[in-house]
Amino acid sequence: MRGELKKKIVKRIKVNLDKCNGCRACEIACSAFHARPKYSSVNPARSRIRVVVDLLNDEYVPIRACDYTKAGCDGRRVYTINGKEYSECSFCGTVCPTRDLFKEPDSGLPLKCDLCEDDPPQKEPLCVQACQLGALIYEEKEEEEVEEEVKPDEMEIGLQSLVDRYGIQKLADSFVRMLQKN
Repeated sequence: MRGELKKKIVKRIKVNLDKCNGCRACEIACSAFHARPKYSSVNPARSRIRVVVDLLNDEYVPIRACDYTKAGCDGRRVYTINGKEYSECSFCGTVCPTRDLFKEPDSGLPLKCDLCEDDPPQKEPLCVQACQLGALIYEEKEEEEVEEEVKPDEMEIGLQSLVDRYGIQKLADSFVRMLQKN
């Protein structure tokens, strides 16, 4: 059986590489927002966005921290975009053991972009607010997604097999007896 369609708000930051001049205002704003206490210090090493300098192509690429992975990439593919070559790692925001990008400098724990979600909520993430050239664009879109059918976990499968074998009433009576003992 297929899940039902559900609408959800997808939040993302789009990057226009043609507008980024490498000023790193986004890094400063992010690191100040995530300082403890908030706005008490600036340390770009704690930023969830980094401007990676592509010296070969003379470009600046703002990259946000994504999920953590236990293993690094197994391949180093090269992509050609507008006649320029980029390695697979050039645009990767995944926190992995093969590089130190997006790791908290003191603890080594992975960092992840949270879009500056806070209470009270920000109009848009601080990196986007700090980008005076418009290289970072925040957008919210409503998208339909197919809600996956909820699959039973091990306990549910085990309980269902007991119900199938002994019946729901006998299982319920057993639970009542177990609760009375405790």
